[in-house]
Amino acid sequence: MVIPAFRSLQHSASCSVLTAGSTHRSDQREQAIDWHLAEEVPVAFVYNTAPHAVMMATPADLEDFALGFSIAEEIITHPDATLLTKVEHHDAGVRLCIAVDPDHVGRGFAARRSMAGRTGCGMCGIEDLQNAVRKPKRLKTPVPHVGVEAIMHAFEQLPHNQPMNSVNKSVHAAAFCAPDGRILMAREDIGRHNALDKLIGAVHRAGLSPSLGFVAMTSRCSFELVQKACAAGIPLLATLSAPTALAVDLAERAGMSLAARAQSGTVVRFR
Repeated sequence: MVIPAFRSLQHSASCSVLTAGSTHRSDQREQAIDWHLAEEVPVAFVYNTAPHAVMMATPADLEDFALGFSIAEEIITHPDATLLTKVEHHDAGVRLCIAVDPDHVGRGFAARRSMAGRTGCGMCGIEDLQNAVRKPKRLKTPVPHVGVEAIMHAFEQLPHNQPMNSVNKSVHAAAFCAPDGRILMAREDIGRHNALDKLIGAVHRAGLSPSLGFVAMTSRCSFELVQKACAAGIPLLATLSAPTALAVDLAERAGMSLAARAQSGTVVRFR
């Protein structure tokens, strides 16, 4: 069974819109419309037959998700440490069965989550405070020169690289960009953390180096996104909304740079 990434509700009584008349409230009428809804299903990560975490996600680009999550959560120390990924579709959701080289497991391998990770939260299932905020490792490569114009160009191009969002209007995107702002690839998901995980996996599977570009996202910049970007070796993370104070602090420790779009349409750089 293959679960679609979004579902179409055509002329359904449960999916309607009110169109207002020109002058009087009594002119309002209900009109049937077509709407595409993003799918949201449990995706279970199983490493070497041991359950690790369950995330609520859009069931698309699952091989990218498996590799990207493994890298971003520091479950593996190198992208080549994943030996095999098997995608199993079940009525209740999806299982990603991942075989990992035991000699290349990272500090996140033992940090199993005790409950499902909800869509908008990267913290669900963390069992103690020590595992809540991972101390970022210092990036080995410097931040590439990326001008404000390049970041603005990436933001402008983001809507053109969101095929899912163009029909359902409800998913986030993460895009890997060249230093001049050209979007090289993008991934979408109902959750911003999942979108970044999928992009990280896609970048590595394409043989690209995360250190030679930057990532632009359609979300706010939470500290979890900084943790994931740092673990993947991404030197610059640009988001449409501002970062939190903790995100900026972690980025400074890691030697990363953050950027956000200001209300004036310009870009603010943090570090």
